[in-house]
Amino acid sequence: MQTQKFLVVLMTVASLTLASCATATLSADTSKSVQNTSWSLVTLPNQPLVPDTQITLNVDNDKMTGSDGCNRYNASYTLNADNININKNVATIMMACPEPIMRQASSYISALTQATGYKIEGEQLTLLDTAGKPLAAFKKQSVELSGTSWRVTNINNGKQAVTSLVNDSTLTSVFSADGRLSGSAGCNNYNSSYNVAKKTLRIGEIVTTCKMCAKPTGVMEQEALFLKALATVATYQVDGKRLELRTADGALAVMLISQ
Repeated sequence: MQTQKFLVVLMTVASLTLASCATATLSADTSKSVQNTSWSLVTLPNQPLVPDTQITLNVDNDKMTGSDGCNRYNASYTLNADNININKNVATIMMACPEPIMRQASSYISALTQATGYKIEGEQLTLLDTAGKPLAAFKKQSVELSGTSWRVTNINNGKQAVTSLVNDSTLTSVFSADGRLSGSAGCNNYNSSYNVAKKTLRIGEIVTTCKMCAKPTGVMEQEALFLKALATVATYQVDGKRLELRTADGALAVMLISQ
């Protein structure tokens, strides 16, 4: 009888131990998923990276986006455990860059579309070919807004178009660690609050100083458009030195680069 009780207790302990191990393993696998992560390229095998270029990879639930060092790109993908299948039809814009940068971009896109597997070790992501050899290595990219400063390059003009800035005008955005957003709207300084949750961004009521600026020509009209665009922001994405602020329907509201 004592022996039977001992066996029952032993089996119960063993079952709990196995359940605990299974839970720990599942948690570890989930933490290494490539979905909803952002990366910056550090290595292409047998090819030094062109100085002063940055190649990025942002992985959403079903889409990859980023910069190939020259152009923006996006591609769909599917996952099966640690196997990855990236659509060979990678869409890019068609801006021309110096030849070394174009070659590097071509090599990167080729590596991306050849990938069939990946591994994440600490802060590094490696894309692998069918033989398990590395195609490209990345370091994790911060997507935090808190404590960052940016300069505006483009704004939505409210007429379904994104335009560059008036010559000789400077617009800035500073996201302070205390949840305050401030900067220059081109003529006046502005101030607001902001709140981030995952990739959503809510900007509070915006207040400004009350100066009038005659130069550069068009700066006051641009300021009004910029402040209006800021008020429509619902999501954000940090991509290397670039920040995109978008509306709830995905339209680009403001484009910025890090200062």
